Amino acid sequence: MFGRVFSRLLHAAAVLLGVSVAVFFLVRLGGDPTGLFLPPDAAPADLAAFRHAMGFDQPWPVQLGQFLWAGLHGDFGQSLRYGQPAMRLVLERLPATVELSAVALVLSVLVSVPVAIVAAQNRGRAFDRAGLLATLAGQSFPAFWLAIMLILVFSEWLGVLPPSGRQGWRSLVLPAISLAAYSTAIITRLLRSNMIEVLQSNHVRTAHAKGLPHGSVIWRHVLRNAAIPTVTVIGLQVGGLLGGAVITEQIFAWPGMGQLAIQAISNRDFAVVQAFVLTMAVVIVAVNLLVDLTYALLDPRLRRM
Repeated sequence: MFGRVFSRLLHAAAVLLGVSVAVFFLVRLGGDPTGLFLPPDAAPADLAAFRHAMGFDQPWPVQLGQFLWAGLHGDFGQSLRYGQPAMRLVLERLPATVELSAVALVLSVLVSVPVAIVAAQNRGRAFDRAGLLATLAGQSFPAFWLAIMLILVFSEWLGVLPPSGRQGWRSLVLPAISLAAYSTAIITRLLRSNMIEVLQSNHVRTAHAKGLPHGSVIWRHVLRNAAIPTVTVIGLQVGGLLGGAVITEQIFAWPGMGQLAIQAISNRDFAVVQAFVLTMAVVIVAVNLLVDLTYALLDPRLRRM
């Protein structure tokens, strides 16, 4: 078990290094941001001085080495727009994004698991068909369109929920629903499919033949075996929720990392974009590591590996 954790930690470190190098080059494909922060009529000497102060006049390999070395010491540079440490700006917005994504994930699981369990046990019946239709709709509607429709119905027409901002739980309802819709559909369809397969297995027939209660068979034998691939998808959906939060936060004016990232991309604020991507990468890698450890709880055979 320890060897498994150690190998996953090494893999995580390699992934973070690769992400750091990739984001360093990608943010610079848009060109030099000097023109965005100095007046159009700035003198060539002022432009050169700004580039030198920011290090933009150095070769890219030199800039990359400085970026990686500074990152190892927790220094991800200064925001060109705000004049503050980039990582501090991102971490200040992190709680809002985590709150939104966590609520959306919990909502997805609370809705998808019961629906999948009931649908799998009633395969081909009305509830199962209705559930498949609902999940198809959840996968088909773009998150930004669903967000706009929710604002139109519940904020403009009914006036029961605020359309934007972060002012209590009522402000969280609409963005969480719009963000959770796609994940709910994915988890429901996968868990239903896995449970149908497990329900047809020999060990489940044997459990029923022994006279075990139906609920015990479902929870102890069916759901536990069907949960392993579902846990994988739930872990992957964390990355999807964080990525989807970028658009959702912008639509609902939610003060999270996504809104900050869009502003930083528009302004070519390299340091903030780099800090944002690395923070996202750390969160996703940590969740994937947690998913790997969860496998051992669901499948005892993995504890001996």
